[in-house]
Amino acid sequence: MSNRRLWLVGSVALLVLSLAIIGYLLFAPSHSLEVTATAYTSRVSETSGDPYTAAWNNKLTPGEKSIAVSRDLLKRGLTNGVEVKIEGLPGIYTVRDKMNKRWKRRIDIYMGNDLERALEWGKQEVVLRW
Repeated sequence: MSNRRLWLVGSVALLVLSLAIIGYLLFAPSHSLEVTATAYTSRVSETSGDPYTAAWNNKLTPGEKSIAVSRDLLKRGLTNGVEVKIEGLPGIYTVRDKMNKRWKRRIDIYMGNDLERALEWGKQEVVLRW
């Protein structure tokens, strides 16, 4: 292989590596926190008012990946519309609701109308990344 060709291959490899690093730094979550995660559904007994309307007036749709956060997490930047990853669950979840003031360092994962799934989830410690 000629020096020119070797230089070109090396330059392309360096460019690809640089772009991968930049992409990781731009899109990698910058915050993480261990929280207690419970689950909730759109049952009237678990909500106040319309069971499909969240605290910021977001309309919840069964099947969507959303969470409610305890109010202390609002100060950490977990506000309406923020996307998060939850350790142990696939996909991206969106903050769309807030919990009662009595809870601290806690999230509630929306399970639509699936009470069985919510009960199966129970209460777990997870790492939240955003």
